[in-house]
Amino acid sequence: MSTEILIIDDNPDIRMIINDLIKEAGYKTRVAANYNQALAEIDKKLPDIAIIDVKLDKGDNDGIELLNHIKKKNKDIPVIIISGHANIEMAVNSLKSGAFEFIEKPFDRERLMNFVDRASENYYLKNKNRELETKLFHSFELIGVSKNIELIKDQIEKLSNSESRIFINGPTGSGKELIARKIHKNSPRKKGPFVILNGALLDVTKYELELFGEEKNNGSITYGALEKASGGILLIDEVSEIPLETQSKILRVLIDQKFKRISGNHDIKVNVRIICSSSKNIKNEISLGNFREDLFHRLNVFQINIDPLSLRTQDIPFLVDYFTQKIFKSLNIKKINLEKNYHYLVNYNWPGNVRELRNLIERIAILSPNNDEEKISSIIKESLKQNEDLNFKTEDNLSIPLKEAREDFEKKYLTSQLKKFGGNISKTAKFVGMERAALHRKLKTLGVKDLN
Repeated sequence: MSTEILIIDDNPDIRMIINDLIKEAGYKTRVAANYNQALAEIDKKLPDIAIIDVKLDKGDNDGIELLNHIKKKNKDIPVIIISGHANIEMAVNSLKSGAFEFIEKPFDRERLMNFVDRASENYYLKNKNRELETKLFHSFELIGVSKNIELIKDQIEKLSNSESRIFINGPTGSGKELIARKIHKNSPRKKGPFVILNGALLDVTKYELELFGEEKNNGSITYGALEKASGGILLIDEVSEIPLETQSKILRVLIDQKFKRISGNHDIKVNVRIICSSSKNIKNEISLGNFREDLFHRLNVFQINIDPLSLRTQDIPFLVDYFTQKIFKSLNIKKINLEKNYHYLVNYNWPGNVRELRNLIERIAILSPNNDEEKISSIIKESLKQNEDLNFKTEDNLSIPLKEAREDFEKKYLTSQLKKFGGNISKTAKFVGMERAALHRKLKTLGVKDLN
């Protein structure tokens, strides 16, 4: 099926130019001339990609409102923002709101089409990734030889047969849900449901509805996560995002082992094991007043801590081998050997952790099914460079002088390299291409402490 692109611009000439350009490239198009038309088109059917002018007929930033409207419906849809009144602040704000790219008018046609082609590839890959995740996730294993992973495997074995509540700490994409699923799979509750409630994705007004359910006047019942998980395990992901008022009600459930549905009159007994996870420093959230300390102590009967991938680089070759085997087999493609590219993978910081590595392998499988070594190396280098650029492209870096931005980058870069070489100055100096004494001086200047 051809990619469908919605073009939203109040200037008829520009609208026609973009429409003709995109149609010639083989894409399907829809157009909207103002805010209300655009809203109607989005609500009628979500496009695969949207191109939106920042300023339409409703206000100065109504294009950003449409961007937010699309992202609420489907965060994976790439949105390209265009503007004839561009400045750095506007570009930063649109990217922070989730725009795929930002381009100024008058735009270069080739550049616009490059953005469109990349957006189409991005959307295709995300759809493929979702399909692969659905097929593969339930069979994934916890892979690695690091002390951290070996400890977690031992903890899973010991904790699976208990009914203790567990709190899993770890950065986004590190495998917190996988750990919870492994505990469920090995527990006496394995025949019961495994239900996930994501605190970061819920509408702030719907936490209690999602947790407790509701009894309506007409007699119908909406069941919440606590009832859906009855007899099984409830994973409350990103529990630190839940509002304080709802936290107090969860605490009451844990104490009383019962609850009432919204507008309900009867107590519902709780028969569920609760596992919570967070990518934030929960003790810091407690000190800031964002999370109840008494609730934390109730949830944190046992704690599992998973390190970021950048601190367990010895796991990377094993993860690469595992994911290539699983993913290429699912696509009926001959498994490839990525050993020649390990130096790229081991020396990258992996801000998205294991999930980012898995996505990269999926990207290789989809874009290079013929195992072209040159193409594979190109995909790896391009993907890692794009992600590093995104990680560095923050509002802070755009609003400070070049000298400070350079120092900030050097500090992060050298700290990362030191970690990879276990604090060994000689090995780090050799890798980054500096004399040992010069590296010492640079670290002292930047205020980077010795890691040994």
